[in-house]
Amino acid sequence: MERYNSIMSWWLTGLMLFGITAFGAPPQKQDEKKQPAKQEQAKPEQAKPQEEPPPPDEDAAANAKVYSFNPLQAQKEMRTGEFYFKKGSYRAAATRFREATKWNPTYAQAWLRLGDTAEKQNDPKTITEAYGKYLELQPDAKNAAEIRKKLDKIKHP
Repeated sequence: MERYNSIMSWWLTGLMLFGITAFGAPPQKQDEKKQPAKQEQAKPEQAKPQEEPPPPDEDAAANAKVYSFNPLQAQKEMRTGEFYFKKGSYRAAATRFREATKWNPTYAQAWLRLGDTAEKQNDPKTITEAYGKYLELQPDAKNAAEIRKKLDKIKHP
């Protein structure tokens, strides 16, 4: 019988611990609940503490993205942009090429591909920006003359 009581005692202790961890602390008695209410009523003259500032937006898109020089990320964006370009999703490709230029502003190939994508989308502002930056970075490139002709065509239709 003594062994039975010992096992039951352990079993009940385990149940109580499980109940406390799973469901929180046991409920307070009525008397304990009334005490904080009395304290609150006794101190109405005290100034309320300032409200905490609202939490930051959890939406990642709402936060401004900070770019730092990261050539590996720029290459990753370029590969993804090439995939979209070959697929015919020029808008998605342009977004990725633009991202690549933000991660590495001196990445001439990203500026060139951004210009190519802008041509497909018929966006003269982006064409001028992208090809202009490409020629600034690679003035002696093999295709520099061809790019200059495209820019002249846009500037002087």
